[in-house]
Amino acid sequence: MSTSSKHWVVAPAAASALLRQYRGMTPVLAQVLYNRGFVEPEAATRFLYARDVSVNPLDNKTKMKGIDSAVARLRGAIKKREPIVVYGDFDADGVTSSVLMVQTLEALGAVVKPYIPHRVDEGYGLNSQALLKLARHGVKLVITVDCGIRSVKEVEDGLAYGVDLIITDHHSIGPELPQIPPARGAVINPKQEDSKYPEDMLAGVGVAYKVAEALLTVENANSGRNGQGSQFDLNSVLDLVAIGTVADLAPLDRPENRALVRRGLDVINQAHRPGIRALLDVAGIEPGRASAMSIGFGLGPRINAAGRLESAMIAYALLATSDSHEAEKLALELQGLNIKRQDLTRAAQDLIRERVAQSGDTPLIFASDRHFQPGIVGLVAGRLAEEYYRPAIVMEEGETESRASCRSIPQFDITRALDQCADLLVRHGGHAQAAGFTVLNQNIPALLDRLTGIARDMLEGQDLKPILEIDAEAEVNQLSEDLLEELSLLEPTGHMNAAPTLMSRKVYVLESRLVGKEGQHLKLKIARAGRPPLDAIGFNLGEWAQKLPSHVDIAYQLEMNEWNGRKSLQLNVQDIRLVSES
Repeated sequence: MSTSSKHWVVAPAAASALLRQYRGMTPVLAQVLYNRGFVEPEAATRFLYARDVSVNPLDNKTKMKGIDSAVARLRGAIKKREPIVVYGDFDADGVTSSVLMVQTLEALGAVVKPYIPHRVDEGYGLNSQALLKLARHGVKLVITVDCGIRSVKEVEDGLAYGVDLIITDHHSIGPELPQIPPARGAVINPKQEDSKYPEDMLAGVGVAYKVAEALLTVENANSGRNGQGSQFDLNSVLDLVAIGTVADLAPLDRPENRALVRRGLDVINQAHRPGIRALLDVAGIEPGRASAMSIGFGLGPRINAAGRLESAMIAYALLATSDSHEAEKLALELQGLNIKRQDLTRAAQDLIRERVAQSGDTPLIFASDRHFQPGIVGLVAGRLAEEYYRPAIVMEEGETESRASCRSIPQFDITRALDQCADLLVRHGGHAQAAGFTVLNQNIPALLDRLTGIARDMLEGQDLKPILEIDAEAEVNQLSEDLLEELSLLEPTGHMNAAPTLMSRKVYVLESRLVGKEGQHLKLKIARAGRPPLDAIGFNLGEWAQKLPSHVDIAYQLEMNEWNGRKSLQLNVQDIRLVSES
């Protein structure tokens, strides 16, 4: 039986003659780019160095559908001083989209306020009661950001209340969607049929940015004739675009997302926005050194913590404020919420682990509890699916009905499984590896039985291990700070553009020891011929300490370790394999 915890899939090596055509690159970087579809050296170079994607928002050949109507309606509302509400989602994408849109409209003289629903009290997306309340307060126009494309009934209700709506969203429009919401203002989503816009995988904040860009372009073209164009610098909100794009897992192999995040990171690292500076401080990230990883693991989770446990308006206030003292106070509040979120997530994981240990081998993890917080069940399900490499369903129990979040593995389409249980569910939806549902409590036992049977039928006989995709092989003597710097050209890395994973065969382990509070991590020194040894750290690989031979294969990512002001190259070991398994 294999001692590796993962299936290693090593990309086939390209011919040396081909890799030499990638001029100015080492064979390692050329191989990584070739693996990722850049089979033409010129395309690879463009991917590495392009910092902008020039698309005129008003060019009829590439115009995003609905943009003209939205701009016209917004300009009319600004001129007439009609109250406008920006209606956003409670996650990082929705919060950043809301701040971006409100600040753009404020700069143009609009009477505008944000509205972000409460996760528990109101739920996701547009809701009719909120629209009715806004209408009674005199609101004439609502523009959604990062939500609304599936809110047909709510849009109809809003129109009946006398509210015009502009829908800006990025979520999927599939055959299961009966119709596009009949918004009188406009519907803007690059996934719409007949959309001419070349990029359909923008985050919600990316779509909001394109609307703001088009609005400012028209406003400046018209006002500029009188020398009164807007002084608002759209580049100042690119920090928000970068955060929302990375936190919402928009694909970073797409040129426009990549360019927006690159430019946004420049703005983040200048830390002019008080809320960003305060958030960097509590996350322990030095201004000037923030990366896409900093967003994904530092800024994004803290922004999301507000909507998960309290109100997303806390995060909105942080990003919108111009007061440094207020920003510091709000950032500390988010820090506290994030710590609480971590504690709740850890406690739920520990509880479920105990239940899994008692239940024995099962093809599917199904856990429910009255005390699970609705804002963390998705996180817990994701962690369990990763830890056990099984589909995981975590449910918050209600009085008469319960809500669950599901996370799965590539071998099991969780939404298709839920489709087979539709008669037992109040509602459900999602994707192959992430979904959610609501169920009447009386149907939970039958649902568990049916889902377990479906999982057993689909997964039986399979060697269930996560796949570790390896970009290239390298000799340990090839590893250097220069190579790390070259690989950094792939930044921003993240969803669909992962940091490159390399492997080296038959490395000589000079020494090993356990580190961490519970000895769960493995610290190594790897020998190099004629050069100082390399440090390596294997998080959660401590079990290897008792069975580690002198020579092993390792899969790793290169990184720079900093400790007490000293920098050194380090291997972040993703997995270890016996040489005999090669």
